[in-house]
Amino acid sequence: MAAPLVLVILVAVTVRAVLYRSSLAAFISERVEVASPLNAWKRVVEGLALLDLGVSPYSGAIFHETPLIIYLFHFLIEYAELVFMITDVLTAIALYLAIQDFNKVVFKKQKLLIELDKYAPDVAELIRTPMEMHYIPLKVALFYLLNPYTVMSCVAKSTCTINNTVIAFFILATIKGSAFLSAVFLALATYQSLYPLTLFAPALLYLLQRQFIPVKLKSKSFWLYTMQYAALYLCSLVVIICLSFFLLNSWDFIPSVYGFILSVPDLTPNIGLFWYFFAEMFEHFSLFFVCVFQINVFFYTIPLAVKLKLQSFLSSSPIPLWETLHCTWPSFQSGATFTDSSGTSSSCLVCSLSAPSCSPFCGISGFTQEVPTPIFIMPSR
Repeated sequence: MAAPLVLVILVAVTVRAVLYRSSLAAFISERVEVASPLNAWKRVVEGLALLDLGVSPYSGAIFHETPLIIYLFHFLIEYAELVFMITDVLTAIALYLAIQDFNKVVFKKQKLLIELDKYAPDVAELIRTPMEMHYIPLKVALFYLLNPYTVMSCVAKSTCTINNTVIAFFILATIKGSAFLSAVFLALATYQSLYPLTLFAPALLYLLQRQFIPVKLKSKSFWLYTMQYAALYLCSLVVIICLSFFLLNSWDFIPSVYGFILSVPDLTPNIGLFWYFFAEMFEHFSLFFVCVFQINVFFYTIPLAVKLKLQSFLSSSPIPLWETLHCTWPSFQSGATFTDSSGTSSSCLVCSLSAPSCSPFCGISGFTQEVPTPIFIMPSR
């Protein structure tokens, strides 16, 4: 499998390299579909210019990226194109490895349920074999690397590409069962764009299942593990934020990054809902509706986690889509995040089953389009 993956990576890198050298690169980087006030490369360059002059990049209303990003490119500005191509490749590899490991876990569970005769006889044909799923990881890596959304974002040098890499490694660490790395990468993703906080609950539920800890409010082991994971996450987030303070010797980045995301002061047109809605809004009502919109992004994590506590990755599929639709400044790369997470989750579509011994959900692992997706039937409790 290594050879086909290397071939896919070479093709993807070649496509990006050719586009970087074409006249399309400048055109794509100006499109509102891939560039927003949060992730536009032009704003990163302006922030770097201010930093070189000894002025805080957050002193104006131009730069809204995190300090770690600006210091990363402060040293690698000459290799920016290479950095974005490498991050895309790392994302694809992380997704590839995550799906491989997840499929192994699912097959072990499926084998056990078959031995215990938990499936209805008339759904036997829906159960997939390892051979049928052999190429799913490669297909997901292929669709990520050659996804037009991903390619355009990489060519535009949108910093969302780096956010995707962090989220992909978070997914890999979670599926591997590493609570420490999962919490660290989730903290880094939250630090970068705030909204990945909504993935805390699905990750915690999956890790609890990996440790065979019952998801019950009366269980001491449940609360102990939950507090441990939350402590790891919060400590990692505090360390990253403190590191940012030491780099800048200032807390100016907090209102410039997170305040900018939450308060939506810039109504630059984009593919999202915020700018259009608030462009028509009276100033008197704007604060109320900003609060409603922002709460709306996070609120649905709770009922999804409660309802789908036994199929945690089923709830992780609609969450990135919901973020993409309702976050402050979405872009094409945000849509790519949804399709990536769909490939690694246990279910990216929900369909009804009439089998009497099955729950009304069947998980479909793989991609939602063009890929022959294997189906895992969730047995009744």
